[in-house]
Amino acid sequence: MATIYEEIREDHQKHRELLNRIADTHGDSKERRDAWDAFYYDVKAHAAAEEETFYSKIMAKPDGQDDARHSVAEHKEMDDIMEELNSMEMDSPGWLTRFKTLKHDYEHHMEEEEEDIFSTAREVLSDDADGRIGERFLDRKAKERELVDEKAKEALEE
Repeated sequence: MATIYEEIREDHQKHRELLNRIADTHGDSKERRDAWDAFYYDVKAHAAAEEETFYSKIMAKPDGQDDARHSVAEHKEMDDIMEELNSMEMDSPGWLTRFKTLKHDYEHHMEEEEEDIFSTAREVLSDDADGRIGERFLDRKAKERELVDEKAKEALEE
């Protein structure tokens, strides 16, 4: 069973590849749309599952609260940009400019998680050697994946 750290790193690698694929596309092409959809759905499910199964545990410990709050706030900022991108025309110059901001911010977030947050988490939680947190993360991510469209629709209605 993989640990939470391995599961998150694996997702991050997939997200880095998708970000690069999107950056290499042009206009409102099938390639851009397919890569964007894959990225959007996976990141939305990843972030929700990560907050519930990983960050909630870190936040419960006084030594982890600041780092966890910071990361969850970054999730919200990136979520807002992703929703903004979803409402824009993919072939507009504004879409690409906004995407570049998202790409930069998300790459920074992933690096920060892997280099800083994981260290904090190992101190306040554990190394998840038995993979229980990793397993809960995957289960929650699968459920969240089914809810992405529903949550997006609710957000638009608010």
